[in-house]
Amino acid sequence: MGRGLLGRCPNCGRGKVFTGYLTVRDRCGDCDEPLSAYKTADLPAVFTILLVGVLLVPILWVGFAVFRPEPLVLFGYISVLTVLLTLVLLRLVKGANVGYLWAIDERDPGA
Repeated sequence: MGRGLLGRCPNCGRGKVFTGYLTVRDRCGDCDEPLSAYKTADLPAVFTILLVGVLLVPILWVGFAVFRPEPLVLFGYISVLTVLLTLVLLRLVKGANVGYLWAIDERDPGA
């Protein structure tokens, strides 16, 4: 999972997992592991929503209690923070999920 979290091939640790932002490569460039066989489906999105929610609730509470900003200003800050956290965490969680599926050898058998 750690190798996947870093965006590396879970088998060899050298090749890259993604071709773009979230597109999983067909095969690892170094060890030829079939990375596209590990289908993550919606699990990374669900974990990302969970993590962003868990992180934002205390930030929102402390931000409102300590700084007492105007509601629209607080909404602006929280909106930007939500988007940034989601974009950063989604790639990390998807890579870790590919690593987990590789570790338990959970390949997509095909439709």
